[in-house]
Amino acid sequence: MDLAQRHHLQILGQGPATLVLVHGFGCDQNMWRLLAPAFAQRYRVLLLDLVGSGRSDLSAYDPARYTSLNAYAADLAEVITAYAEGPVVMVGHSVSAMIGVLIERMAPSLLHAHIMVGPSACYLNDGDYRGGFSREDIDELLSTLESNYLGWSSNMAPAIMGSPEQPELAEELTNSFCRTDPDIAAQFARVTFLSDHREDAAHVRVPALILQCSDDIIAPLTAGEFLARAMPGAKLVVIDNVGHCPHLSAPDASARAMDAFLQEVLPP
Repeated sequence: MDLAQRHHLQILGQGPATLVLVHGFGCDQNMWRLLAPAFAQRYRVLLLDLVGSGRSDLSAYDPARYTSLNAYAADLAEVITAYAEGPVVMVGHSVSAMIGVLIERMAPSLLHAHIMVGPSACYLNDGDYRGGFSREDIDELLSTLESNYLGWSSNMAPAIMGSPEQPELAEELTNSFCRTDPDIAAQFARVTFLSDHREDAAHVRVPALILQCSDDIIAPLTAGEFLARAMPGAKLVVIDNVGHCPHLSAPDASARAMDAFLQEVLPP
């Protein structure tokens, strides 16, 4: 199957490095629309949809294959190998930040740096580690999602987006969730919220920017602080923002932090 078709791949701009912008759960590449055009003036930008999301080729989705984030990482490694030019920076929102970590473990020379937006290596509280959710919380979330996906989407999207002064963003996220096939969404949610990639994060050796919101119900600040300690080359930047999608609700602050990091890690 053609990789570009499989992921509804869009290539913007040209430049000395490639940014790979990858969306989170229930979303698609359109979530980067406020940042991608400006970065495309300086870099080669790859926009894509994970298999099962957005306008990807749904015939490529195999429930038996996508039982872990490793399958998504293998997909993206293929895309990067085929279409990236120069040093590659993986820009992953939410769960895709950990997909980027897995890409580095599979192919250590493929990525030059990471930008992680709202990342969490593990959503479950575990001893001293605070991922933000108890196992009971996760089980209830998954049960509701699996039994009433549209209702779950309508209730959860505004809380996930935050930014109550911009209700159109919550509506956009709700619509994005509702466009996703419920069965695929249920499996991806289970793979996401029950994953634990803390050990994988400890193997990251390239520079990483962790972009965390000050108030995020999905990825609390403790999740970003853990990653900043676990990854030797990591830098944590906290944006004063409520919600899990600062690339939409706080695009200017997100762009400034990303710009500063890219200037540090990429050759002039």
